Amino acid sequence: MVGVSDGPRPGPAPAAGGTPVGLPMLSLALASMLEDVHAHSGALYLLRSDEPVLEMAVMAGLPRAFAAPWERVGLSAPIPVADAARHRRLVWVGSEEEMTRRYPRISVVLPYPFALAAVPVATEHQVYGAVFVTWPGAHPPELSDGERERLTAACGRLAKRLERAAEEDRPVGHEADVLATPMSGVAGTPGAVEAARMVSRLPYGLVSLDLHGRIGFVNAAAAELLGRSAGELLGTLPWVSVPWLSDPMYEDRYRAALLSQQVTSFVALRPPDEWLSFRLYPSTTGLSVRIGRARAVAEMSHGAPRAAPHPSRLVTISQVLSLAGALTEAVGVQDVVQLVWAEVAPAVGSQALMLLRSQGGRLHVLGHRGYADAHVVERFDGLPLTERTPGTQALHSGVPAFFDSRERLERLYPNRQETLDGFASWAYLPLIASGRPVGTCVLAYAEPHPFPADEQAVLTSLGGLIAQALERALLYDAKHRLAHGLQQALLPHTLTPPPGIEAAARYLPATQGMEIGGDFYDLVPTRPLAAAVIGDVQGHNVTAAGLMGQIRTGVRAYTTVGQAPHEVMSSTNRLLIDLGSELFASCLYLRLDPASGRAVMARAGHPPPLLIRPDGRVRVLDLAGGPLLGIDAAAVYPTTEVSFAPGSVLVLYTDGLVESPGVDIEDALVGLGALLSEIGDQPLENLADEVLRHSAAVRERLDDVAVLLLRARDAG
Repeated sequence: MVGVSDGPRPGPAPAAGGTPVGLPMLSLALASMLEDVHAHSGALYLLRSDEPVLEMAVMAGLPRAFAAPWERVGLSAPIPVADAARHRRLVWVGSEEEMTRRYPRISVVLPYPFALAAVPVATEHQVYGAVFVTWPGAHPPELSDGERERLTAACGRLAKRLERAAEEDRPVGHEADVLATPMSGVAGTPGAVEAARMVSRLPYGLVSLDLHGRIGFVNAAAAELLGRSAGELLGTLPWVSVPWLSDPMYEDRYRAALLSQQVTSFVALRPPDEWLSFRLYPSTTGLSVRIGRARAVAEMSHGAPRAAPHPSRLVTISQVLSLAGALTEAVGVQDVVQLVWAEVAPAVGSQALMLLRSQGGRLHVLGHRGYADAHVVERFDGLPLTERTPGTQALHSGVPAFFDSRERLERLYPNRQETLDGFASWAYLPLIASGRPVGTCVLAYAEPHPFPADEQAVLTSLGGLIAQALERALLYDAKHRLAHGLQQALLPHTLTPPPGIEAAARYLPATQGMEIGGDFYDLVPTRPLAAAVIGDVQGHNVTAAGLMGQIRTGVRAYTTVGQAPHEVMSSTNRLLIDLGSELFASCLYLRLDPASGRAVMARAGHPPPLLIRPDGRVRVLDLAGGPLLGIDAAAVYPTTEVSFAPGSVLVLYTDGLVESPGVDIEDALVGLGALLSEIGDQPLENLADEVLRHSAAVRERLDDVAVLLLRARDAG
């Protein structure tokens, strides 16, 4: 017996002699692009006019389920179509490896070999959307000039048509997806009958799947191997109609074959103990599947994976994986708010969101997006947890609440009428992490929105992911506040220069680690000679910061008791060794005498300062020096005396200002000197800002940066 499904009927053929009136513009444009560049799938997105969101208007070549996590994406999302629209340029991803490196969120969901190009649909003045097209993994690693030109030109023509449609006030929106239409009317022909007879005599199973994965043909051997009659299989998805194929891994193989257009295979256990092999042969119209007994596997295997009790939907898993990948990038609380807005809200169709946290017996608004009137949100801030509201109820019970209409919400919470927010449907997701509630996520919808069971399951899963991200972010923000407070306490709040000296300073923590470090500076206004110091303790952590505070305090004490520069350095070196720390420190110490126009310096492994002379010329000061502090208790630190005449500027800095990967430090110093020669006469505060702004190392911030500028001026 052979089963053949008639499949969906083909649409009406276009009228001869041109494009018929009303034929979908977007579908035709996308299908034409795929044909021009021999791509096998693609999608066209339109940019909404009321929010920075790209919405998929039409997909071609593959079912929309393949791109389900990205049917609605924020314009700031790190995916190719958003990058193409945002930067108005073509984005090319030539391999699976490149996709993993540049767009890991996509590769997590679609870990298959394929190439992709994303192109903006834009005129000179307006972005209307973007298109992506894909090729099988066999495509050359580079996009050819011809393919690039044809894609760019086609998107340009489409942008012009969209521009005219906007001028004529003609709405353009979602259209039917473009999929290959299966052959119809063939099963009853004599040749087809004979082909069916031939297939029925084969000793192995043959199954035909359409692009959606539905069974359109099954021979007798396949029906027997699958344990279902042909009538039970036709028109169904095999991972739904055959319980022991319900593992998402098997559906993944179907997706891999279609997207990569490469043959894939897998083995599966038919209970109780029979292993079957499946080999999938893809084309642009569907898949042919050969099924046989995997005797070699059966002989080797002694155990079997348990089938899931309920079929798992891979699209749902794909969405959760993609959004989970996005949430792992969140660092602070506001990062979580922004990522939920940019990634989760578009994916689930929400137009507004609010993140709430419980603290001190009250609700606090951590962040919100999409509300036209911020005062509506502010009413929830500070709300006692004893108040009966959907947000507090979800937090107390740990059970999500879904309201598909305003009537249902107000029936359960009559007081909610006092805080109308202009939306029509809501999802209240409790955020539970480490077994305790950390907050509530409120998603609001502009139109009445039903919440079917599968969507509720997805939103509930996302609530768990958001909760974990929020818990990490709250901990990070607490540590950051602690680190920032400690750093600010250890550095001088203000600089009090003596007469005849101007001073300006800047400190930037490294962007890696705890954003706290061991760079320090100070100005000690002792009389008659003032002192200045700048240094760098190893590390970007609390230990380095604490040691930095001890060194700074020691330098101040030794200066105050009248020690000479070399004695201050020697005493500080012994202090560091006596503290028993395994960390070292570089240091540059100056004794300033503005009255005589001189400065005496001692250096311990620190980068050399720069001197801007009164005539504008810049010189790197080659100072004598000793080893880093904390290495040798007997180390000596010779001093160097330099001119510090009125109008001169001393530029002291730590290595984070000039050291960056791939840049020679001498080249960096030459560049810094050239900059100072041009702008050295600016006010000192402006000069400090410009020095940081022009530093390549500061832009990367792999290390702390401290800068101390001192300008000599006439005392009178």
